[in-house]
Amino acid sequence: MISVEEALARILALAAPLRAEEIGLRQARGRVMAGPVTARLTQPPFDASAMDGYAICEADHRSSAELAVIGEAGAGHGFAGRIGPGEAVRIFTGAPLPAGAERVVLQEDCRRAGDRITLGDRLETGTHIRPAGQDFRAGASFAAPRRLRPADLALLAAMNIDRVSVIRRPVVAILSTGDELVMPGEAPGPGQIISSNAFAVAALAEAAGAVARILPIARDTEPALRFAFGLAEGADVIVTLGGASVGDHDLVGKVAADLGMERAFWKIAMRPGKPLMAGRLNGAVMLGLPGNPVSAIVCAHLFLLPLMAHLQGLSGRHAPLRARLGAAVEANGPRAHFMRARLAEGADLPIVTPFDRQDSALLSILSEADALLIRPAGDAARDGGEIVTYLPI
Repeated sequence: MISVEEALARILALAAPLRAEEIGLRQARGRVMAGPVTARLTQPPFDASAMDGYAICEADHRSSAELAVIGEAGAGHGFAGRIGPGEAVRIFTGAPLPAGAERVVLQEDCRRAGDRITLGDRLETGTHIRPAGQDFRAGASFAAPRRLRPADLALLAAMNIDRVSVIRRPVVAILSTGDELVMPGEAPGPGQIISSNAFAVAALAEAAGAVARILPIARDTEPALRFAFGLAEGADVIVTLGGASVGDHDLVGKVAADLGMERAFWKIAMRPGKPLMAGRLNGAVMLGLPGNPVSAIVCAHLFLLPLMAHLQGLSGRHAPLRARLGAAVEANGPRAHFMRARLAEGADLPIVTPFDRQDSALLSILSEADALLIRPAGDAARDGGEIVTYLPI
């Protein structure tokens, strides 16, 4: 058995980032920008007012000064003239600063009577001017790769970028196997259960930017599995659920090998999720996840999500976080243990407390968990309050 770290390294080595494609900005949320872009203009393109008030000369910025209002400037239509001493222009937020103006006095700090204003006693030190290029200047670079958030789209739009190069979405084909499985909504027969893992794995893949395809359940026969693998043609990643162990009905590894799979490894020193298999099959990365629900979903967090990031040009490495242990735990065995746990707010670090029940079939516990407490192989017993590491889920 290999370690979790070695398994992840081998999985990431199976594929390179996908090609880029150009899309409109409106479709770019959540996509990974493939390369840097350059601002096509300066923002703001002119000195602009940051407040509603009056644009004046610096020399007139004194209590009780009386000034003549000679015009108005609003967003989208500036004042064409020039301000001189003793003059003011009514100005609104975002409007271009008139020539000759050196500051903006807030409207609440002035008294107006007709076309004249009198400055009050409350005079602020700030000029309330947004200088040209305060945000960015033409030619400024926006770095990549990065997953585009709503604020990023606003920045690209302000840079006058209407189309962006992004990495193609990975296509993930998800194949559940087993005579015991039926789809949700069907009535299970004797000895059958509902197929649930595929829905979690598909949701995880989609949340990571992929296009997920849930294939029909494959029965425990070689012809059925061959047919199912054929349905996965064109996928970048094939995820199988169940059938990768060593029982008489665990045929996934054999059929995949018959179809030409180049296996990278089988079995990991971890729990839950020991019987995990990875390799390449017909140009796709293949991940053979365990059939136990918790094992499959935990392995998807640990291996499928980093692979999704890697295929989109992002780092595929885990970034464990630190927390304080909320309860004492016994010494760990020879396999790394990813314990389902609950997070709570702490004085300096979050508090992570593992659930008492860690059976790999308990979806109800996994549904309540928001973290995986990481217990390294051979980790000694730990007391509550000690600093440990975890992964959010």
